[in-house]
Amino acid sequence: MSQLQYLTSFSLTELQDRLQAMGEPAYRARQVFQGVYQRGLSDFAAFTDLPRPLKEKLAGEFIINPLELEQMASSADGTIKYLFRLTDGYFVETVLIPSGERKTACLSTQVGCRFRCAFCASGLNGFKRNLTAGEIVSQVLALKFTFGHNLTNLVFMGMGEPLDNLENLLKAIRILNDERGLNFGARRMTVSTAGVIPGIKKLKDFELQINLSISIHSALDRQRSRLMPINKKYPLAELVEAAEDYIRSGGRQLTLEYILIRDLNDSLYESEGLAAIARRLRAKVNLIAYSPVPQLPYRRPEEAGVARFGRWLEERKVKVTFRQSRGVDIAAACGQLAGKFQ
Repeated sequence: MSQLQYLTSFSLTELQDRLQAMGEPAYRARQVFQGVYQRGLSDFAAFTDLPRPLKEKLAGEFIINPLELEQMASSADGTIKYLFRLTDGYFVETVLIPSGERKTACLSTQVGCRFRCAFCASGLNGFKRNLTAGEIVSQVLALKFTFGHNLTNLVFMGMGEPLDNLENLLKAIRILNDERGLNFGARRMTVSTAGVIPGIKKLKDFELQINLSISIHSALDRQRSRLMPINKKYPLAELVEAAEDYIRSGGRQLTLEYILIRDLNDSLYESEGLAAIARRLRAKVNLIAYSPVPQLPYRRPEEAGVARFGRWLEERKVKVTFRQSRGVDIAAACGQLAGKFQ
């Protein structure tokens, strides 16, 4: 028997083509699609509107849910972290971040990460592989249907660099956005990147108006290269130019993510450089206090230090939002996701 394929990697059109090749009418694909994305079914036996021979045929071709819950951890602040085992034995983490009526899912796009930002846990175990579109989509289905969370926003900010897995990322976004399925609004989805310029250039031509966040973490080239080795390949000046071109192509607002690390990138000089970039890009800055990773030497700033850095930016006419670090006590905050060490 051939290896089962992930049904959640198929768009509705692809599923129709596949079922027609199996001798089934196109409307059967719509029934399957609606069953998975609107009713949350994860077992073909549960499809009451499909004939038994077709259910058996589908079960021999596809697996609906490729994720198996390995562990779940709840934070004192309401954040929940899910550790999922993939079918090949690797692990990824997905985080639910509740805030009032807003429920955000932080999704992973890779097992590990090849870019090895100095302050981030995701690359400590090296890069293993890209997630398929189906594995990305299935994280949303698990939170929505298995665990009953009425999600309002999706952020691709978990393990991995989303634009390093661009093809699967964009396919997953299209599937999540399909009005015949989950119908998740494009403007409620945000992609974060460490600065993969070819991906930003391709993203500007993407048909859906998703949000883009760019991780800066230092406005000084030498310092940024130390924190983010990707800066050696895609220097800050070229990244800012690509971001400017992205804005011109569609008028979408950018967010600059800035993790503030005590005594490293929290100086007045850094704030001046960051403010200059933000003003040029007409971008807001999302200021995040560093969340400690046991294996790394960096220190979290005091609240007064975060407020001071934010005030310096505001004095330089930059819009600043302060992101509260959620789930620090369960290692679910920004930069803390590592999956599970093999």
